Amino acid sequence: MIDHLTLHVADVEKSKAFYSAALAPLGYTIAMAFPPHGYGFGVRGKPDFWIAGGGPATPQAHIAFHAADRATVDAFYAAAVAAGAVDNGPPGLRPHYHANYYGAFVLDPDGQNIEAVCHTPA
Repeated sequence: MIDHLTLHVADVEKSKAFYSAALAPLGYTIAMAFPPHGYGFGVRGKPDFWIAGGGPATPQAHIAFHAADRATVDAFYAAAVAAGAVDNGPPGLRPHYHANYYGAFVLDPDGQNIEAVCHTPA
């Protein structure tokens, strides 16, 4: 099991605003802050997703966040797009992965492919 990961970004404050909005439907909040260097996001106070300065990862990363249900995937997508994300695949089934794979993909401010996914039936 992964304890946490860090995504390096070009503009920490811009990415903080983006991820605060985009991850809110998934229950994520800022759990630890080290401005201007970085922020740890998590559920129930345990940071497992970090952003830090140093420029975006190259090649771009793909990070998928677990969603409890399909409505949460939809809410993630709407919040991310409202926060400035670029659509990289709207919410929907991806049966080429498996029959119940329901995901949505967006590009964050640095072009990283960020996804929310639910693996359970509707």
